[in-house]
Amino acid sequence: MTVTRQNYDQELEELRNDILEMGTRVELAIGQAVASLTTQDIEMAKHVMAGDDYIDAMESSIEDKCMVLIARQQPLARDLRIIGTGLKITTDLERVGDHAFDIAKIALGIAEQPLIKPLVDIPRMSAMAQKMLRDSLAAYIKLDIALAENVCAADDEVDDIYHQTFRELLTYMMEDPRNITQATQLLFVARYLERVADHATNIGEWVIYLETGQRMRKK
Repeated sequence: MTVTRQNYDQELEELRNDILEMGTRVELAIGQAVASLTTQDIEMAKHVMAGDDYIDAMESSIEDKCMVLIARQQPLARDLRIIGTGLKITTDLERVGDHAFDIAKIALGIAEQPLIKPLVDIPRMSAMAQKMLRDSLAAYIKLDIALAENVCAADDEVDDIYHQTFRELLTYMMEDPRNITQATQLLFVARYLERVADHATNIGEWVIYLETGQRMRKK
C-alpha cells in the first residue's frame, strides 16, 4: 500500500470518527431534551438549545472535509460512496439536532405549567428513536448491513406509538379545551421524535447503499 493511499485511508477513518462524534452528540441532545420536558428542567432545556450551534458547526466542518477529499482525491466507485454517504448522514444528524432544539424549546415554554398527563409514550418513543440512531451509527462504523436493516424495520413501531400518542392527545383536547395548547405542543414533540426515527432509518438506508451500491427506501 502506498503512503498516499495510507494517508487517504486515515482521512476516511477520521471522517467516520467525526460523524460518530456528531451522532453521539445529537443522540445525547435528544435524550436531554425529552428529559427536560418530562422533569420540567429549565436549565437542561437551555443547555440543549445552547448546544445546537456546536452541532451545526460540526456539520459544516464535516462537509468541508468531504469536499476537500473529493477535490484532492477524485474518488471513484466505493470511495466516492463513502464520502457521499458521509455527507448525507451528516445532514440527517444535523436535522436530529434541530429536533432536539425544538423539543427543548417546547420544554422551556411549558416548564411552568402542570403537565396535562403523565408522559409515558413520549419518553418511550425517545428511547426507541435514540436506539435506532445508535444502531444506525454502529452499522455505519462496522458496515453492518443486517444491523442497518434492523434499524429500518424498527421505524414501524415508532410510527405506531406516534399514532397512538396522537389519538390520546386528541382525546385530551376534546375533553377539555384548556388542554388544547399544551396538547398541541406535546403533539409536536411526538412528531419530532417520529422524525428522529425517520432520520435514523435514512442513515440505515445509506449504510446499505454504501455497501451494496443499491438504494433502498422503506415502503
